[in-house]
This record gives sequence, C-alpha cells and structure tokens, in this order.
Amino acid sequence: MTYMRNEPEDLAVGDYELEERQALRRVAGLSTELEDITEVEYRQLRLERVVLVGVWAGGTALEAENSLQELKLLAETAGSQVLEGLIQRRDRPDPATYIGSGKAIELRDIVAAGGADTVICDGELTPGQLRQLEEIVKVKVIDRTALILDIFAQHAKSREGKAQVELAQLQYLLPRLRGWGGNLSRQVGGRAAGGVGIGGRGPGETKIELDRRRIRERMAKLRRQIKEMSTARQTMRHRRQAREVPAVAIAGYTNAGKSSLLNRLTGAGVLVEDALFATLDPTVRKARTPEGRLFTLADTVGFVRHLPHQLVEAFRSTLEEVADADLILHVVDGSHPDPESQIAAVREVLAEIEGARDIPEIVVVNKADAADPVVLTRLTMKERHSVVVSARTGAGMGELMSVIERELPRLDHEVRLLVPYDRGDLIARAHSEGEVLSLEHTGDGTILHARVFADLYAELDRVAKPVETV
Repeated sequence: MTYMRNEPEDLAVGDYELEERQALRRVAGLSTELEDITEVEYRQLRLERVVLVGVWAGGTALEAENSLQELKLLAETAGSQVLEGLIQRRDRPDPATYIGSGKAIELRDIVAAGGADTVICDGELTPGQLRQLEEIVKVKVIDRTALILDIFAQHAKSREGKAQVELAQLQYLLPRLRGWGGNLSRQVGGRAAGGVGIGGRGPGETKIELDRRRIRERMAKLRRQIKEMSTARQTMRHRRQAREVPAVAIAGYTNAGKSSLLNRLTGAGVLVEDALFATLDPTVRKARTPEGRLFTLADTVGFVRHLPHQLVEAFRSTLEEVADADLILHVVDGSHPDPESQIAAVREVLAEIEGARDIPEIVVVNKADAADPVVLTRLTMKERHSVVVSARTGAGMGELMSVIERELPRLDHEVRLLVPYDRGDLIARAHSEGEVLSLEHTGDGTILHARVFADLYAELDRVAKPVETV
C-alpha cells in the first residue's frame, strides 16, 4: 500500500523556506565546551548561552537599553539563549578591554555563575580588545559585527548572497587572524614549506602570514565572482530601463515589514519571519497602480544601526537596486519603541550609496495595527511625506498605491494616433508601459489616446498616423 503525503495547496515559496529554516533547531545544554579556548586554531561561531555587554558612552539611558535590546534580538536570531544583559556607563570604551579590567573581572564572575559560554559586546571591537577580554573572562568573546555576519551567513540562500557574505566575513577576519598556541608562528618556505614551494615568500614566511595571503587571494576571487554575477542583475535592470518601466525600491530597518509589504502589494510569496535579517536576497516583482500603470517593486536587504561596513561594501551590487530606483519606499516599524532612530540609521546607510540621496522618498509607517496612535501621529507630523499602513491587515494600501502613482516619473508624451491592426504589440506596450486614456476601434485601425515614454512615442510616430489626418 502506498501512502501519499498531502501538501497544503496554498503554501507560497516563502512558507516552504520558513518551514525549511525551522526544521532543524538547536537544543541548549547538549554541547561540550573546551575549558581552554587556546586549544583550537579556528572556531566556528556557535552561540548557545550568552551574556550581552554594552558601553553607554552617549545619549539617553533609554537609547542604551534599546541598543542592548536589539542586540538581544540579534543574538536570538542567531540561535542563542540570552542569560543576562549588562550596560556600563563610560565616557568611551576602554581601549584595552572595552569595559575596563575591573569590570571585565566582574563579567568573568557573572559568566561563570550563569554557565555562559559566549560574551557578545554591543560594538565593533579591535583585535586587541577581543584578545584581552577573552583572556580575562575565559570564554569566547565576539562583537556586534561578528554576530551580524553570522546571521547573514545563516540566511543567505542565493549563490551571489553567499559569496557576498563570505567576502564580508573574510574582510572582518583578516585583521583579527591570530594563532592559538605555537602552531601558527612556525616559519615555512622552500622544502620546509610543507608543499607550499613556489609561491611562498621563502624561509621568512610564517604560517599566519601564509594564511593571510590565502585569505587575500580568496577575497580577490570572490570579488571577481560577485562582479560576474552582478552582470546578470545589471542586464535585467538595463532591460527594464530600456522599456522605461519605473522602478520602486523598498528599503528600511530590518524586521520593519518590507517583505510583508512586497507580498501584500504584489503577491510575491517571499519568506516572512518575525526575525532580524530574515531575507537577504533581493526580490523584484511587477505591480500596477490603480490607473493600470506598470512599475517594478524591489525588496532589498534590511539595515540596522552600525551596519558593518564590510556588508555595505560586499552588498554594493545588491544595493544598486536602490540607487537605480525612481522612488524609495522607506518602511518604518511604527510599533518600535524608537522608530525615529531607525529612520536615522537607514538614511545613514542610504547616504553611503552613490545616487540614493537624490531619489524621492516615501516614508511608509508599517504595523499600524500594533502601534501606539500617539507615536503614529508624531511620525506623520515629523515626516510630512508619509503614509500609515498595515501590511498584515491591508489597511492604508489604497492610499499608498495612490501616492506611488503620484510620485512616479511623469510620462513624457500624450498621443492620439491611428495604429494599424497588425501592430497590436504597440497597443499592448501602451497598456503595460504607459497610461491608456481611451481606445476606439475603426475600420482602418485602433485610435489610441495615451501618455507614453519617449521610446514608445518614437515607435508609434514611425508606424501610426495622426487622427486629424485620417
């Protein structure tokens, strides 16, 4: 007897991706941790029981707590169990141990009492700070940048996305590469190089120098691969530009609801998860305004405060979707405790993308169903060019589409021409690329009254006849 599994017929692609992501879960407390971290040469980032540490060097106490709360969400997204979060008030981070030697000893006692195996610092630490803090607390120490890179490595699915994440990880690793024990300090070269031979720098090259050179070679190879893979993206983008289809890019803070908004507007069915950086690979879909005008909608990678510059550099080809857009939908989480800081962080990253600063922007305040009405009023007062929506319930979507239609580039030419019946393709292009005002079928052809872009106008002018001369 054969048994068949009944699959739900209404599951979208994103539902299957979410099911696959949640199919394998970590079980806390079933790992064996080395007592001496110097016993390993390379350690895969594995988070289980963690303690968070932040330095409050400026701003209000609420801002410091919100930053540590975001670090907690990042840690949980990476698959860890957060035991405790600590904030230290300092004028600036300690250049040696980030939190100071005395506080580092207190942190060691807290780690030992809670049985934690990892400390995560809310900032980007220098190689020296990581090493010295690790020597004091006796467990693995990572910073905010390494944590974000690990999440990106878990969620990247496409070949281009994986290459971009690997490049960012190697850029981060290169200045922090060091040896544990005496293994990496051995000199190699010539016959003693253990197979390296030609290409080594001779008897003066150490093992760690050889590793650095291999990392640089790998980074150069990844840059070439990303450049080659971005060619296909550029080809598709140029094809859309040649047809003069307006492009709208969705940008915003991570977990603000960008993918949910894309699904609501286009039915794309991309993965949606209540987690930071749930989707990394950009998705482009077609959509139409209420008047029937065609445009493309592109979902981009989410931003975050202090987004590692390595990621901005590695994902530059992906972020070009924003730079080449005619309009940016800046999605904001209206239910967040401090949405203004999210807006500022996103605009800071957009400022690093060449050309993005000059593109018109609509602030889309999402999650209106869960937001405080006072916060929504405050946001709409500060951001005059804004729309309040809920991607979950669909509220405000009609107003958003009307605003998009109003902000899209204007069509250059209004035509009233007699198009022969054998050129129905031009009528179809007028529907898909322009704005058809009226159609009238006659014995000689179709009278088209429409607003169109320059390239379609030139084609119509070549084959059609003005109505007045008929």
